[in-house]
Amino acid sequence: MLLLRRCRGLTLLSTRRLPVAPAVASCAVRLRSSSAEDQGSYQRAHRPGWRHAVAGLLAGTGAVLAYGLHQHKAEQEAAYPIFSQEEVTSHRSLQDGVWVTYKGGVYDITEFVAMHPGGDKILLAAGGALEPFWALYAVHNQEHVLEMLSEYKVGELNAEDLKKQKTMQTLDPYSSDPERHPVLRINNLKPFNAEPPPEILSDSFITPSAFFFKRNHLPVPQVDPATYLLQVEGLPGGLLTLSLEELKTRFPKHTVTATLQCAGNRRSEMNAVKQVKGLNWGIAAISNATWSGARLRDVLLAAGYGPDVARRAGHVQFEGLDKDVTGTTYGASIPLNKAVSEEGDVLLAYEMNGADLPADHGYPVRVVVPGVVGARNVKWLGKIIVSADESSSHWQQNDYKGFSPGTDWDTVNFKSAPAIQELPVQSAITAPADGAVVDRSSEELTVKGYAWSGGGREVVRVDVSLDGGKTWQVAQIRSSEKGQAPEGTPPTGRAWAWKLWEITAPLPPGAKELKIVCKAVDNSYNMQPDTVAPIWNLRGVLSNAWHRVNVKIREDEREE
Repeated sequence: MLLLRRCRGLTLLSTRRLPVAPAVASCAVRLRSSSAEDQGSYQRAHRPGWRHAVAGLLAGTGAVLAYGLHQHKAEQEAAYPIFSQEEVTSHRSLQDGVWVTYKGGVYDITEFVAMHPGGDKILLAAGGALEPFWALYAVHNQEHVLEMLSEYKVGELNAEDLKKQKTMQTLDPYSSDPERHPVLRINNLKPFNAEPPPEILSDSFITPSAFFFKRNHLPVPQVDPATYLLQVEGLPGGLLTLSLEELKTRFPKHTVTATLQCAGNRRSEMNAVKQVKGLNWGIAAISNATWSGARLRDVLLAAGYGPDVARRAGHVQFEGLDKDVTGTTYGASIPLNKAVSEEGDVLLAYEMNGADLPADHGYPVRVVVPGVVGARNVKWLGKIIVSADESSSHWQQNDYKGFSPGTDWDTVNFKSAPAIQELPVQSAITAPADGAVVDRSSEELTVKGYAWSGGGREVVRVDVSLDGGKTWQVAQIRSSEKGQAPEGTPPTGRAWAWKLWEITAPLPPGAKELKIVCKAVDNSYNMQPDTVAPIWNLRGVLSNAWHRVNVKIREDEREE
């Protein structure tokens, strides 16, 4: 019965059925669509040849499959209907269908929207051209994405409208992005996302701004500091507009040393278990800097949001000045109690490492939310909104959330999980690199790395093993630059900066390979899980299993 149902799909709803071999026709149910269904049914009937593959299996011959694929290709080349831009524009919703154009082709992506992880974002392109959006989200310009798109082709754009499209050349929205240091390892060029080499990352307790990992979601906006204005608004009773100069002069300047970590740090290790969706970050989507600026708490008080605001609001939303072609800005929010707490140390930062914020890091003003995932530390800050609700931004509602290993893209419900705020305890080995070779004559090996925990929890211990976790040694940890006096123990709940750690151990006699492992423990005795599989999730976030590198030992060459 199941096979018959699949066979029905070969010609179901098609107004222009492909010629089929007798073996296919014998089981096909010849149903024709009404005229109102013609446009959508054309797309369904002309999907690539999985239907023909099923027919080939039913008929017991590969000839049917080959014939069907040949006919499908011929139909694609010769029989697509022509649509005007007006007709395409009329399909801009799930109710009317979602159509887009790309390089002269017309595509009905209604069915795909529900499966797309950024479904609400792709709807912004409905009824128009994909090119401006793919210029922003350049990760789509890959062969497998184009192949997927081809499955949804329903027609061609007429020559007149295609000519109009071509005359409206889309400028590269990333053309004004700043220059970046060549040592950075690029994960995505547009928008720019890159991390430093791990061995550089652990050289300095304070990460130089040029090496600090870069995580952009949209083009870097060009902001004139002379005309910059920060708006603070939201619930009745509060309103404030500040220039950059007013932000610097009206409020006391505070300095906080804080580590920022991307939610996708170490995603590559989850990819090694099972493919996830997201940038393939290594272990260096984390960095530590000294930030200076006005406290968010002080600004909210000046805007009229006093101690009673907690009775009316639960969240503080942030909107950046970076935006897509529709004007949609990057946005996020944090709980109000974090924003207004004297111990929260949330800054509206205008300096990084003693200088103006670099363009890639939010010039002229960004939010720094110590102990919280990097996605909430909104750059190029334009607006602050005190609200009873979380941000409605895509990046707050439909991204940066964790799920069970058993949840896939067919079953995921982003509304069922809270947005990531504080991150779990983390550590990684920055040297030696995985696959490195050391000489036996060295007699000992130095292992280095970083450790950090979210929510202001202080890392109190880092354990290191050279034999895959059978035996352990405790590493030395430091919270300052080498040669400088260590900083005192931070107040409880305010350990915002990472710890760098190091251990030097003798090479085990007779060992040909070292399986080096590290794991950190924070002052709440949270520990890292030993393997990736139990924490795997479809977005590859919150990856914090024991970090492992394998090192080979090269024996001395002796003369006979």
